[in-house]
Amino acid sequence: SSDLAALLESGRYDRHLRHMRAMYARRRGVLIDALARHAPGVRLTGLAAGFHAVAQLPDAADERAVVAAARERSVGLYGMSRYRATRAAAPPQLVLGFGNVSERAAGSGIAAVADLLR
Repeated sequence: SSDLAALLESGRYDRHLRHMRAMYARRRGVLIDALARHAPGVRLTGLAAGFHAVAQLPDAADERAVVAAARERSVGLYGMSRYRATRAAAPPQLVLGFGNVSERAAGSGIAAVADLLR
């Protein structure tokens, strides 16, 4: 615990937290901007905290088909059905993780699947 105390006292831990918060905020911003530019009809929720956002697809969208087509383009999206107890694919939603995706990859990933989201 002395290592932790030294880390806290030195201020490095605070700097690290500030750096990480800023990095995730930038990634979140890139995701929001890319969706606004390429798929303005898609509403995002769940962005206030955490490393994931939920994209609300149009009601007629086929969630599983969008996920499968994105995979073919090497873009990893997850359907919300995977996280539901019932596995239901309605309403069609995508879970977008940005915690471990670079800003460039997030932007280009959305651009690559924008036509699927419309």
